[in-house]
Amino acid sequence: MKALDRYYQVLSNGLVVQNTLPDHARQLEELQKTVFPTLAEDEWIRAVHYLRHLELFPEGQFVITDQDKVIGMTTTMRTRFDFEHYHHTFKETIAGGWLSNHDPLGDWLYGLDMGILPAYRGAGLARVLYRARQDMARRLGLKGQLTVGMMNGYGALSQHMSGEQYYQELLEGKRSDPTLSAQMKIGFEPVALMPEHLNDPSCGNYGVLIKLDIQKQI
Repeated sequence: MKALDRYYQVLSNGLVVQNTLPDHARQLEELQKTVFPTLAEDEWIRAVHYLRHLELFPEGQFVITDQDKVIGMTTTMRTRFDFEHYHHTFKETIAGGWLSNHDPLGDWLYGLDMGILPAYRGAGLARVLYRARQDMARRLGLKGQLTVGMMNGYGALSQHMSGEQYYQELLEGKRSDPTLSAQMKIGFEPVALMPEHLNDPSCGNYGVLIKLDIQKQI
């Protein structure tokens, strides 16, 4: 397949959205620790992993930079997803960080993570990264995006209600979640609840499989 042109966009505030470069790897490792502070350490992505991602699927990796500082990122791969057997764990999917489950012929773009430094949140930068992913998925002729949103509002309530109840209330519009509600506002649709998807008390280890069809605009 012909390589895609490098993604590079300057935002109105001067920040730059671009494909990840090898020089970003060390900053990305540190950013993981900042944006996912309660995630198990063996599930963090390290600099050596990011370098491998750039060998396997360079067009699917994005950062937002403020001059030379990486302030946002997302990691993706291509996959042929089985919706009949949807349950999987984050650690299995990312293959210990090495992205070896990337399928160059996969028809869905799978988003493995998304993170913005706290000082830059609230400015719509996650949407900018989702838009970059959607643009790239279109250029590759894919069906859309899949990802697993962390049920981040559940951890504080886990002693009072089940994850299943929390998820059902989210679907019914009776509850808002700091991560999933924002993703649903962008256009993602919930597909299934996934217990024990990752090891993080902030979401009670729950994830929610969500999808964004390629026809949707962000």
